Amino acid sequence: MTPAYPILPNPANPYLTRAVTGTDQTGAEVDISVVEERPLTIYLNSQEIVTAMTIGDYPDYLALGFLRNQGMLHPDDVVTAVEYDEEIETVVVRTERQTSYEEKVKKKTRTSGCAVGTVFGDMMEGLEGLILPAVPLRTSWLYALAHQINTMPSLYLEAGAIHGTVLCERDRPLVYMEDVGRHNAVDKVAGFMFRHGIAAEDKILYTTGRLTSEMVIKTALMGIPVLASRSGFTAWGVEIARQVGLTLIGRMRGQRFLCLSGEERLIRDADPAMQVEESRKNRRKGGADD
Repeated sequence: MTPAYPILPNPANPYLTRAVTGTDQTGAEVDISVVEERPLTIYLNSQEIVTAMTIGDYPDYLALGFLRNQGMLHPDDVVTAVEYDEEIETVVVRTERQTSYEEKVKKKTRTSGCAVGTVFGDMMEGLEGLILPAVPLRTSWLYALAHQINTMPSLYLEAGAIHGTVLCERDRPLVYMEDVGRHNAVDKVAGFMFRHGIAAEDKILYTTGRLTSEMVIKTALMGIPVLASRSGFTAWGVEIARQVGLTLIGRMRGQRFLCLSGEERLIRDADPAMQVEESRKNRRKGGADD
């Protein structure tokens, strides 16, 4: 059963932040909230796959999404159990299919993702022959999504030092996940989609992070045809997006955005001059030009 939309961050959850006292530039005492960062070791059946640093919410979605995005869970795999042990900070995903990924795990590569992203050497193989559906994208949806997401309560506004990723349909945010690394936030969304059988071909993925090759690859492998961000691009990310037919929108702030892939799929039905510039107090990551 799919949970009711929208699924939003809960900045009031005491498990996700910690109160810390320090001093500011004048020497005055300051009390602030900082996000937690916990190790989570992910197993697929009896094999240890990776240890991720995460804020600790939705360990089941994070594990499922990570394994799915790395090609270790197949679309037709039957997951018999997802077992999370908070005490030893471990989650075990069990499947009907017997699995062994010793050689794949040896090929893991650190990426440019925050909190040290990890991809495996053959991840690019999943892109061979992949062409995403050429769905139209209305600029009115982009502006509406940016406004809604920027004004939603979030851990970022509460404590900072965190990235957000939002699964959207047209101008409607559905699932908003946050984590210390943007790749973790994307994996949580992927895990949600896998567990609940959510279709990807009509969705938009919105992120606060940079549009790197890892972000583009993960979005493409999830089958989502549009990736939008407040932040900037990397050359390889743009190249891969053009290769697979992913619409890539970056530097989306207030009235402005840049499209570096998929211009032919844009329907410019909103006047940029009529859009409201975002409030500084609601500004997420990617607020400065990059």
